[in-house]
Amino acid sequence: MNIVFMGTTYFSNVVLNQLLEDGFNVVGVVTQPDRPFGRKKELKAPLTKELAIQHQIPVLQPESIKNSIDEVLALKPDCIVTCAYGQIVPKGILDYPKYKSLNVHASLLPKHRGGAPIHKSIIAGDTETGVTLMFMDVGMDSGDMLAKEKVSIEKDDTFGDVEAKLMEASKILIHKYLPLYLDGKIEAEKQNKDDVTYAYAIKREEEFVSFKQDADIVYNHIRGLIPWPTSYGVLDGLNIKIHGAKKLDEIHNHALGTIVDINTDGVLVAVENGYILLTSVQPAGKPKMSNQDIVNGYKTLWKGKVFE
Repeated sequence: MNIVFMGTTYFSNVVLNQLLEDGFNVVGVVTQPDRPFGRKKELKAPLTKELAIQHQIPVLQPESIKNSIDEVLALKPDCIVTCAYGQIVPKGILDYPKYKSLNVHASLLPKHRGGAPIHKSIIAGDTETGVTLMFMDVGMDSGDMLAKEKVSIEKDDTFGDVEAKLMEASKILIHKYLPLYLDGKIEAEKQNKDDVTYAYAIKREEEFVSFKQDADIVYNHIRGLIPWPTSYGVLDGLNIKIHGAKKLDEIHNHALGTIVDINTDGVLVAVENGYILLTSVQPAGKPKMSNQDIVNGYKTLWKGKVFE
């Protein structure tokens, strides 16, 4: 059976690697073009391309998949498996394989359809998420579902923590359920339209965090964007990136957003129903700094000031 894999990210690479470990006949990998990376803007290949080359698998990198339908179909896929490819796959490709086109989506559908399901599940305060194996269709993650694997979201988990759990869950999804599907032993389940929510890709304005809210809302927002793309607060008109934080539940009388203290534990900010301790920050125009450096350079400048 010929499998064509479509994916670009680190998460995608985990799924592709599992397909290869399980002995599936991957006849082609479709991924995004090499992109400039870093200060020198040197071209960097997607990890899925590098893995495919290691296994002598043909690689396609169309700038627009809509203009490369014939190239994909020339691989004669019996099944297409996708994960975080990064382009909308046209119907002409989706409908070709005998065993259809499947997607590994990083949420428990129908919740959090879209490009940022992990970020949005943490920001929403969910205590559980997972990965879903589903049929692809022309809609946004709206196809029928084949299988799910659940993971917990602990109260201090960041995006990075949850993504790591989901990558492990995706291995199980492929190893356990893909063979069952190909053997005709799984019946698809339609998504309940009443339970649909969307998790569109994070916009720049969503990276801003207001400290004039409830502690849980602020904390979930911050940890949902660690380590990428990171949130920021605005102090004296300058952005302060937040790379680490803790939540402290405590009653106080400080104005919301006030920097109450700065010490080697971090920057203590008053919020509704508690404090947020910023344990790792990056002032505008500076590299990420140690807390001791923040104390030395910013304690007298920041203490008592209020985040916008």
